[in-house]
Amino acid sequence: MAKAAPVSPLAPKSFPDCPPVEGVRFSTAEAGIRYKGRTDVMLALLDKGTQVAGVFTKSKCPSAPVDWCRAKLAGGKARALVVNSGNANAFTGKNGVSSTKLTAQLAAKATGAPSGEIFLASTGVIGEPLDASKFEGVLGGLVESASPAGLLEAARAIMTTDTFPKVATATCEIGGVEVRINGMAKGAGMIAPDMATMLSFIFTDAPIAADALQAMLSKSVAGSFNSITVDSDTSTSDTLLLFATGAAAKRGAPKIEAASDRRLASFKKALDGLLLDLAQQVVRDGEGCRKFVEIRVEGAASAAAAKRIGLSIANSPLVKTAIAGEDANWGRVVAAVGKAGEKADRDRLAIWFGDFRVAHKGLRDLSYDEAKVSDYMRGEKIDLRVDVGVGASSWTVWTCDLTKEYIAINGDYRS
Repeated sequence: MAKAAPVSPLAPKSFPDCPPVEGVRFSTAEAGIRYKGRTDVMLALLDKGTQVAGVFTKSKCPSAPVDWCRAKLAGGKARALVVNSGNANAFTGKNGVSSTKLTAQLAAKATGAPSGEIFLASTGVIGEPLDASKFEGVLGGLVESASPAGLLEAARAIMTTDTFPKVATATCEIGGVEVRINGMAKGAGMIAPDMATMLSFIFTDAPIAADALQAMLSKSVAGSFNSITVDSDTSTSDTLLLFATGAAAKRGAPKIEAASDRRLASFKKALDGLLLDLAQQVVRDGEGCRKFVEIRVEGAASAAAAKRIGLSIANSPLVKTAIAGEDANWGRVVAAVGKAGEKADRDRLAIWFGDFRVAHKGLRDLSYDEAKVSDYMRGEKIDLRVDVGVGASSWTVWTCDLTKEYIAINGDYRS
């Protein structure tokens, strides 16, 4: 196994206190999937009646667990989630299908739940067969040891090249009753989500029907997980699942059937905030990163155009390496805007790094002070703003810099 990377300098200084969500229990174990001496499998047990929604990669080469979850999502119910790290069970042919089915059968036997209500996810090396029999020796113990307070350890168990576990929590009200949302995510490389992120799992005690959950989740990812990028590569395994146990109904929370219900206003805001928190944590753990970069595109013809321009900038190796080198190279930003394929006015283009306008009306800004801008570029957080001068729409995306460590991490990944 490759040597573990030091913790990202952009990692949170502390982990949030995440009080348990009623109806959810977690446990972890060492199954020996790939790693030695660390947990690599996580089980989440969900109370009967838990509703589920999900979004997945749009990759045309999805993993076997992604296919499994898509097929089971139609039922709208979930009783357990099994996640392993070290092996993505992707591009594994018939073995991938059979190992996924066996994992679900083993989990169903251990939990007493129908296999159709077992959800699965795998992350790690692509193309290596997954020996699902390794789960048989640990699933029984996982069920027995499951605890409501195990969110952080569950997040640790699903890490691959991550340098820190990613968790978040939020509270809100539905019908005057407080409900909680907890979430975890993993991801550091192969991050250019298309419907979801590498892996993320969200749990709430709110009594919300699966159809309403699905509508909210599909909308919420647009401005969070689908607005981040580390390296422009969409994973075969991208999976985001949202589980609602409904336990808050016992405290008087009303049952919600439709996403249009006005009583969901507070929940939607809390969900949006939690997903953005987790998505930004993924960026802050970008492989080898040293800079967290927020890119806001303004003056675009539409929000979709602004987003495409923003991602063109965020995915540019030239822009990302310039930021790594603490160089406010607006010429590279101009090139990224120009190649995006969206409307932009070269002679009205303006670019800011932080509060410093470096380009204006298609030229270097007359007030540009290289010393001040260079000092700004030494910080860990870089705000890049671009006005393309053709409309009134905007979008924000988040990325990180590209360093030599990214190459080292991925050059050694299968070693």
